[in-house]
Amino acid sequence: MFGGKVKIDKDLLKRAKEYAVHKGYPSVEEFITHLLEKELRQVEEASGSEEEMKKKLQGLGYIS
Repeated sequence: MFGGKVKIDKDLLKRAKEYAVHKGYPSVEEFITHLLEKELRQVEEASGSEEEMKKKLQGLGYIS
């Protein structure tokens, strides 16, 4: 499931491991994967098409 390697600061990894255990994740890898998927989904949804962005800005009154 996990093929790539990523370097993470030791203190950050320690915190992630502690949180993963606290929240019941089976492993720190599962926890980090969950966070990355969630964040990427938000970024992808927010980027949208240029036309959608124009419509949103028009709806908010920023452009006419």
